[in-house]
Amino acid sequence: MSEPDMSIRLRRLALPIYGPTILISIGMGAVIPLIALSALDLGATVTQAAIIVGLIGFGQLVGDLPAGALAQRFGEKRVLLAACVLEAGALIMASRTSSLAVLAAAVFVIGLSSAVFGLARHAYLSDAVAVGFRARAMSTLGGTFRIGSFIGPFVGALLIEQYSFGATYAFAAATSLAGGLLSLALPDLPAARSATVPEKRSMWSVLAEHRKVLATIGVGVFLIMIARASRTAVIPLWAEFQGLDATTTSIIFGISAGVDMLLFYPGGAIMDRFGRMWVALPAMLVMGAGFLLLPLSGTAVAIGLVACFMGLGNGISSGIVLTLGSDVAPDEGRRQFLGGWRLCADLGNVAGPGLISLVSLAFPLGAAAIVLGLVTWFGAGWLAKWVPAYDPARREREKAAV
Repeated sequence: MSEPDMSIRLRRLALPIYGPTILISIGMGAVIPLIALSALDLGATVTQAAIIVGLIGFGQLVGDLPAGALAQRFGEKRVLLAACVLEAGALIMASRTSSLAVLAAAVFVIGLSSAVFGLARHAYLSDAVAVGFRARAMSTLGGTFRIGSFIGPFVGALLIEQYSFGATYAFAAATSLAGGLLSLALPDLPAARSATVPEKRSMWSVLAEHRKVLATIGVGVFLIMIARASRTAVIPLWAEFQGLDATTTSIIFGISAGVDMLLFYPGGAIMDRFGRMWVALPAMLVMGAGFLLLPLSGTAVAIGLVACFMGLGNGISSGIVLTLGSDVAPDEGRRQFLGGWRLCADLGNVAGPGLISLVSLAFPLGAAAIVLGLVTWFGAGWLAKWVPAYDPARREREKAAV
């Protein structure tokens, strides 16, 4: 397929692929800050509230592998709609319950549905977009998620001020349903009919066959997600440790999130034109340097500058996990493989904050930031070793040189 043909196809995919992501991420961005407050209102302790918030990540972990099997069996469009309906139901249940256990179950289901939606969306886009446009398509997907997550808390704050917690949950449920309905506009792919026929091979056989990929570049993605998740956890903690109030910390985080959104499309264009390493390596080096600089910052301005610096590194790598997953996913058993791939990423998402907690038990928070910086730089070296071996942009350049 020629580049002009594919650019038309990308425009055709823009609304049904990126529209649901923006809608759902706005809704979830509005709700996620309220989950802990809802738990506290129902009588939870601070520890219990933190555990309930963490159930979203746990639900994603549990849902990753089944999501691949579901997408393989029923096709992406059906699975996308089902995930959105399930998420909307869980949000309504969370808004109306007076039971802490029911709230916890609803939050867990939200995590499950998020895993299923994310997998189906990733698998569809992997099939729909030509390799030469893959990174731009995936980085734009990551960018739309960032945009929605940036807008969401402001919408949530407005709804709480004007109405109530329940109105915010209802808004999020409505955005989930709207996203599911919009997903039905996805054009059918030539392979979509075969995707609904179950393969005889099991998910475990697919993952076992490609265990080397998961043990090499999959570990690299695990390290990327450790850096990303740790960044969002350690900056507010460090700001509080330096005595900044909640408003100042929120402003710092909001500005950093704004910077994060600036470079998602340029990052994808760089990956498509020059190769994945031109984004993966600089992003990890910048984020690692940010972790190492954080203990040297003691004022709001200094912390804000470090946060924005790390936001640049994270922003340019928007879509890198999705892109690498599509690069290494096999044609046969693609959806089952992507379930394992996303599990690697989500494990890193959980491990990052866990590493902060573990190091902070015995050492000051600044030591945790230094450890994270070193882990992130180790990840840069790991990616430098393994990403080029699977980079389709590099293979195309090598073919052209022959």
